[in-house]
Amino acid sequence: MNLFIIRTLILFAATVIFLRLMGKRQIGQLQPYELVIIIMISELAAIPMQNTSIPIINGLIPIFTLFAAHVTLSFLSLKSESARGIICGRPSVLIENARLMEKEMRKLRYNINDLLEQLRDKNVSNIADVEFAILETSGNLSVILKSEKRPIQPGDLGIAPGHESLPVTLVTDGKVNHKNLRKIDQDLDWLEKEFRKKGTTSKKVFYAHQDAQGQLFFQNKS
Repeated sequence: MNLFIIRTLILFAATVIFLRLMGKRQIGQLQPYELVIIIMISELAAIPMQNTSIPIINGLIPIFTLFAAHVTLSFLSLKSESARGIICGRPSVLIENARLMEKEMRKLRYNINDLLEQLRDKNVSNIADVEFAILETSGNLSVILKSEKRPIQPGDLGIAPGHESLPVTLVTDGKVNHKNLRKIDQDLDWLEKEFRKKGTTSKKVFYAHQDAQGQLFFQNKS
């Protein structure tokens, strides 16, 4: 039993490390060859887990080989545009100037219902509003609206908003993040003083952050 547990943990750790080195993309963002490699790695890792008579190295070597193949294909895709087209495919225009590209849709076996569903997912209900709809190599649909249908941006009105930064987390479940306090040039005394103004303390706070404008937001534990 102990051997079974150790083998499982080793294979799990190896699989996680290799997948982590492959990148942080979600399943929907993977290229076809990356999805195949992930499926094969999971299958190869499962075999030595289930059958302890198989040496664990017989599972690790194929996993490493697939990882090396992924690195090689990724490098080729990075360095060569023609190789990238062969390995990853090319984006396909499905709508151009509010006109459906029927030949391209037939070539991809992509029906109108799938297209309408993905347009609705992008909050687009009218094909007539679409300048371009491009099916990316990952399978995601990129939609570019006609200029008169795009949301107004501050730049369109001659407005230049100030720089925005991410809120800085200061407290999580009653635990103060001292590193982030130093990042905003403050200390624990300042934080506790701010909390006392609001009738609370850091130990009672579930979450707190300081936004880009220097305002402190917090929520007490329930």
